[in-house]
Amino acid sequence: MEQIDKYHQAVADSKVSADDAAVKAAVDDLLAKHTAENMNDEVYRFIFNCIDLTTLNSTDSPASVARFTDRVNAFENEYPDLPPVAAICVYPNMVQVVRTVLDVSSVEIAAVSGGFPSSQTFAEVKVAETALAVSSGADEIDIVINLGDFLDGDYESVTDEIAELKEATRDGRLKVILETGALQTAENIKAASVLSLYAGADFLKTSTGKGYPGASLEAAYVMAQCIKEYHEKTGRKVGFKAAGGVRTAEDAVKYYTVIKEVLGEQWLTNDLFRIGASGLANNLLGKIIGQPDVKFF
Repeated sequence: MEQIDKYHQAVADSKVSADDAAVKAAVDDLLAKHTAENMNDEVYRFIFNCIDLTTLNSTDSPASVARFTDRVNAFENEYPDLPPVAAICVYPNMVQVVRTVLDVSSVEIAAVSGGFPSSQTFAEVKVAETALAVSSGADEIDIVINLGDFLDGDYESVTDEIAELKEATRDGRLKVILETGALQTAENIKAASVLSLYAGADFLKTSTGKGYPGASLEAAYVMAQCIKEYHEKTGRKVGFKAAGGVRTAEDAVKYYTVIKEVLGEQWLTNDLFRIGASGLANNLLGKIIGQPDVKFF
């Protein structure tokens, strides 16, 4: 009988449900009971403060990213009674631009790294890119797991790479993107979550928003259950980030509701809950100020 390695054993030891039908039923029930109570101004304001305001376009330039960043500076002056976004997320070569222009001290700088969005490059390049992003001023790094290795069952390589990139992030926070639209099943999402947690991820993130279906509430539920189980075993709190297709206040509130009901009030802080988006900020702002067509960002 072939001996199971410690990586597959860690996944096997998890008690989180990986039954797709059961997960969907649980999410439907949870949302039916609790979503309506969270559709209010207080929650909209909180979620706004949890946004990673993101620009990840092929057309990004130092000038366009500087203008993007300056909107965050302007927001503090134009809406002093509202909280700012949590972070600005850019490509790693644009971190220095954000660091130079950004005046709002409470807003973090996040960079995608590690061959984003495919994770298909040399491991040495991933480490170098991450280290360069951090040295340029990134507070947070968003990487994608190696989906090819994962789907081949090479859990050791997946875990070792995440751990190496966590080390390259130094004192910053590492968000590990599972690309749940490519993983598809609750079983795969559970396994990828467990491995990422095992490797030292500071956040589990759903998606890149590039090339595959984005975030889903079912994926969020499985990931949150894995985070809860990990916290119960280790005492370590790991954050959750939804990204890819979360565009409206109604969408965002559903993710808020899943996290609130699975992980509890202690996860309702922008240190542990994020939504990666661009258009969502305008939609939420419109809800808050009563101007649905506002285009601030």
